[in-house]
Amino acid sequence: MTSIAIVDYGMGNYHSVERALRHAAPEADIRLCKLASEIDAADRVVFPGQGAMADCIRTLDEAGLRDAVLRAAANKPLLGVCVGEQMLFEKSEEGNTPSLAIFKGDVRRFKGPAFDAPTQSSADHADRLKVPHMGWNPVRQVRAHKLWEGIPDLTPFYFVHSYYAAPTDPELTVGECNYGGTFTCAVAQDNIFAVQFHPEKSADYGLRLYRNFVDWQP
Repeated sequence: MTSIAIVDYGMGNYHSVERALRHAAPEADIRLCKLASEIDAADRVVFPGQGAMADCIRTLDEAGLRDAVLRAAANKPLLGVCVGEQMLFEKSEEGNTPSLAIFKGDVRRFKGPAFDAPTQSSADHADRLKVPHMGWNPVRQVRAHKLWEGIPDLTPFYFVHSYYAAPTDPELTVGECNYGGTFTCAVAQDNIFAVQFHPEKSADYGLRLYRNFVDWQP
Protein backbone atom coordinates (compact mmCIF):
# COMPACT_ATOMS: atom_id res chain seq x y z
CA MET A 1 0.00 0.00 0.00
CA THR A 2 1.32 3.43 -0.95
CA SER A 3 1.82 5.70 2.07
CA ILE A 4 1.37 9.46 1.64
CA ALA A 5 2.40 12.01 4.25
CA ILE A 6 0.70 15.41 4.27
CA VAL A 7 3.13 17.75 6.04
CA ASP A 8 1.17 19.29 8.92
CA TYR A 9 3.05 22.26 10.36
CA GLY A 10 0.01 24.41 11.15
CA MET A 11 -0.24 26.55 7.98
CA GLY A 12 -2.38 24.72 5.42
CA ASN A 13 -5.87 23.47 4.69
CA TYR A 14 -4.71 19.95 5.50
CA HIS A 15 -8.10 18.38 6.01
CA SER A 16 -9.31 19.50 2.57
CA VAL A 17 -6.16 18.06 1.01
CA GLU A 18 -6.60 14.85 3.00
CA ARG A 19 -10.24 14.46 1.90
CA ALA A 20 -9.36 15.07 -1.75
CA LEU A 21 -6.52 12.53 -1.64
CA ARG A 22 -8.72 9.93 0.04
CA HIS A 23 -11.32 10.44 -2.66
CA ALA A 24 -8.73 10.24 -5.44
CA ALA A 25 -6.81 7.29 -3.97
CA PRO A 26 -9.02 5.33 -1.54
CA GLU A 27 -6.53 2.46 -1.48
CA ALA A 28 -3.63 4.61 -0.22
CA ASP A 29 -2.50 5.09 3.38
CA ILE A 30 -2.89 8.87 3.78
CA ARG A 31 -1.82 10.58 6.99
CA LEU A 32 -1.48 14.09 8.40
CA CYS A 33 2.08 14.08 9.73
CA LYS A 34 3.51 16.36 12.43
CA LEU A 35 6.66 14.31 13.05
CA ALA A 36 9.77 14.16 10.89
CA SER A 37 9.94 10.40 11.37
CA GLU A 38 6.46 10.01 9.84
CA ILE A 39 7.44 12.07 6.80
CA ASP A 40 10.68 10.12 6.43
CA ALA A 41 8.76 6.83 6.51
CA ALA A 42 6.22 7.77 3.82
CA ASP A 43 6.50 6.76 0.18
CA ARG A 44 5.22 10.14 -1.05
CA VAL A 45 4.85 13.60 0.46
CA VAL A 46 2.33 16.40 -0.09
CA PHE A 47 3.55 19.81 1.12
CA PRO A 48 0.66 22.31 1.32
CA GLY A 49 0.70 25.85 2.66
CA GLN A 50 -1.43 28.94 3.02
CA GLY A 51 -1.09 32.36 4.62
CA ALA A 52 1.95 34.60 4.80
CA MET A 53 5.29 33.15 3.70
CA ALA A 54 7.10 34.36 6.83
CA ASP A 55 4.56 32.61 9.06
CA CYS A 56 4.81 29.41 7.01
CA ILE A 57 8.60 29.30 7.26
CA ARG A 58 8.52 30.14 10.97
CA THR A 59 5.97 27.47 11.83
CA LEU A 60 7.73 24.89 9.64
CA ASP A 61 10.93 25.51 11.60
CA GLU A 62 9.13 25.57 14.96
CA ALA A 63 7.59 22.21 14.09
CA GLY A 64 11.07 20.85 13.32
CA LEU A 65 10.02 19.74 9.86
CA ARG A 66 12.28 21.76 7.53
CA ASP A 67 14.90 19.02 7.22
CA ALA A 68 12.24 16.34 6.70
CA VAL A 69 10.81 18.33 3.77
CA LEU A 70 14.30 18.81 2.33
CA ARG A 71 14.98 15.08 2.62
CA ALA A 72 11.68 14.28 0.92
CA ALA A 73 12.44 16.72 -1.89
CA ALA A 74 15.77 14.96 -2.43
CA ASN A 75 14.58 11.37 -2.59
CA LYS A 76 10.84 10.77 -3.04
CA PRO A 77 7.84 12.10 -5.00
CA LEU A 78 6.82 15.45 -3.52
CA LEU A 79 3.83 17.60 -4.44
CA GLY A 80 3.85 21.25 -3.34
CA VAL A 81 0.55 23.12 -3.16
CA CYS A 82 0.01 26.92 -3.03
CA VAL A 83 2.49 28.40 -0.52
CA GLY A 84 4.01 24.92 -0.42
CA GLU A 85 5.08 25.59 -4.01
CA GLN A 86 6.37 29.08 -3.20
CA MET A 87 8.44 27.78 -0.27
CA LEU A 88 10.51 25.64 -2.64
CA PHE A 89 12.16 28.82 -3.99
CA GLU A 90 14.92 30.99 -2.51
CA LYS A 91 13.03 33.96 -1.10
CA SER A 92 9.78 35.90 -1.19
CA GLU A 93 9.02 39.60 -1.55
CA GLU A 94 6.46 38.99 1.18
CA GLY A 95 8.47 40.24 4.15
CA ASN A 96 11.73 39.65 2.25
CA THR A 97 11.56 36.09 3.57
CA PRO A 98 14.28 33.50 2.84
CA SER A 99 12.81 30.11 2.03
CA LEU A 100 13.94 26.51 1.33
CA ALA A 101 15.98 27.27 -1.82
CA ILE A 102 15.35 23.90 -3.45
CA PHE A 103 14.81 25.80 -6.70
CA LYS A 104 16.49 29.02 -7.80
CA GLY A 105 14.13 31.96 -8.15
CA ASP A 106 11.97 34.21 -6.05
CA VAL A 107 8.35 34.81 -5.16
CA ARG A 108 6.81 38.09 -6.32
CA ARG A 109 3.66 40.05 -5.63
CA PHE A 110 1.21 40.87 -8.40
CA LYS A 111 1.85 44.51 -9.20
CA GLY A 112 1.92 46.95 -12.07
CA PRO A 113 -0.54 49.04 -14.08
CA ALA A 114 -3.00 46.15 -14.54
CA PHE A 115 -3.56 45.75 -10.81
CA ASP A 116 -5.56 47.40 -8.09
CA ALA A 117 -3.63 50.02 -6.07
CA PRO A 118 -4.69 50.32 -2.41
CA THR A 119 -4.17 54.09 -2.37
CA GLN A 120 -6.63 54.73 -5.20
CA SER A 121 -10.32 55.36 -4.77
CA SER A 122 -12.69 52.67 -6.04
CA ALA A 123 -13.69 54.94 -8.93
CA ASP A 124 -10.04 55.33 -9.95
CA HIS A 125 -9.33 51.63 -10.21
CA ALA A 126 -12.66 50.08 -11.22
CA ASP A 127 -11.02 48.54 -14.29
CA ARG A 128 -8.01 47.12 -12.41
CA LEU A 129 -7.50 43.48 -11.43
CA LYS A 130 -7.92 42.63 -7.77
CA VAL A 131 -5.18 41.26 -5.55
CA PRO A 132 -5.40 38.55 -4.34
CA HIS A 133 -6.07 36.66 -7.54
CA MET A 134 -9.06 34.56 -6.53
CA GLY A 135 -11.19 32.14 -8.53
CA TRP A 136 -11.02 29.85 -11.54
CA ASN A 137 -8.45 30.43 -14.25
CA PRO A 138 -7.29 28.21 -17.15
CA VAL A 139 -3.83 26.68 -16.90
CA ARG A 140 -1.73 26.31 -20.03
CA GLN A 141 0.42 23.20 -19.97
CA VAL A 142 3.81 24.47 -21.09
CA ARG A 143 5.22 20.97 -21.44
CA ALA A 144 4.01 17.44 -21.02
CA HIS A 145 4.19 15.77 -17.62
CA LYS A 146 2.70 12.63 -16.08
CA LEU A 147 0.69 14.77 -13.64
CA TRP A 148 -1.11 16.42 -16.57
CA GLU A 149 -2.25 13.01 -17.87
CA GLY A 150 -5.99 13.00 -18.57
CA ILE A 151 -6.24 16.76 -17.89
CA PRO A 152 -6.95 18.82 -21.03
CA ASP A 153 -4.79 21.84 -21.76
CA LEU A 154 -6.37 25.10 -20.54
CA THR A 155 -8.38 23.32 -17.85
CA PRO A 156 -9.47 25.87 -15.21
CA PHE A 157 -8.11 25.42 -11.68
CA TYR A 158 -8.94 27.35 -8.51
CA PHE A 159 -6.52 30.04 -7.28
CA VAL A 160 -6.27 32.17 -4.13
CA HIS A 161 -2.98 34.09 -3.93
CA SER A 162 -1.28 37.49 -4.03
CA TYR A 163 2.22 36.16 -4.82
CA TYR A 164 3.61 33.81 -7.46
CA ALA A 165 6.87 31.95 -8.04
CA ALA A 166 9.27 33.25 -10.70
CA PRO A 167 11.83 30.49 -11.45
CA THR A 168 15.29 31.47 -12.62
CA ASP A 169 15.34 28.45 -14.92
CA PRO A 170 12.43 28.60 -17.40
CA GLU A 171 12.70 24.82 -17.84
CA LEU A 172 11.15 24.42 -14.38
CA THR A 173 7.83 25.79 -15.62
CA VAL A 174 5.27 23.18 -16.67
CA GLY A 175 2.15 25.33 -16.28
CA GLU A 176 1.31 28.99 -16.84
CA CYS A 177 -1.69 31.18 -16.13
CA ASN A 178 -2.63 34.71 -17.19
CA TYR A 179 -3.65 37.32 -14.66
CA GLY A 180 -2.50 40.78 -15.69
CA GLY A 181 0.26 38.96 -17.56
CA THR A 182 1.60 35.43 -17.78
CA PHE A 183 2.97 33.85 -14.59
CA THR A 184 4.26 30.41 -13.66
CA CYS A 185 1.66 28.35 -11.80
CA ALA A 186 3.20 24.86 -11.95
CA VAL A 187 6.82 23.70 -11.76
CA ALA A 188 8.45 20.30 -12.02
CA GLN A 189 11.91 18.81 -11.82
CA ASP A 190 12.88 15.17 -11.24
CA ASN A 191 10.75 13.91 -8.30
CA ILE A 192 9.08 17.26 -7.51
CA PHE A 193 5.87 18.72 -8.93
CA ALA A 194 4.35 21.85 -7.40
CA VAL A 195 1.39 24.07 -8.18
CA GLN A 196 0.17 27.51 -7.15
CA PHE A 197 -3.50 26.57 -7.51
CA HIS A 198 -5.51 24.33 -5.17
CA PRO A 199 -6.23 20.89 -6.67
CA GLU A 200 -8.45 20.07 -3.67
CA LYS A 201 -10.73 22.98 -4.65
CA SER A 202 -10.61 22.28 -8.39
CA ALA A 203 -13.34 19.64 -8.85
CA ASP A 204 -12.76 16.51 -10.94
CA TYR A 205 -9.55 17.59 -12.66
CA GLY A 206 -8.03 18.58 -9.32
CA LEU A 207 -8.77 15.07 -8.08
CA ARG A 208 -7.26 13.68 -11.28
CA LEU A 209 -4.04 15.58 -10.58
CA TYR A 210 -3.90 14.04 -7.09
CA ARG A 211 -4.54 10.60 -8.57
CA ASN A 212 -1.76 11.16 -11.08
CA PHE A 213 0.57 12.08 -8.24
CA VAL A 214 -0.22 8.82 -6.44
CA ASP A 215 0.50 6.82 -9.61
CA TRP A 216 3.58 8.84 -10.68
CA GLN A 217 6.89 6.99 -10.90
CA PRO A 218 9.56 9.68 -11.41
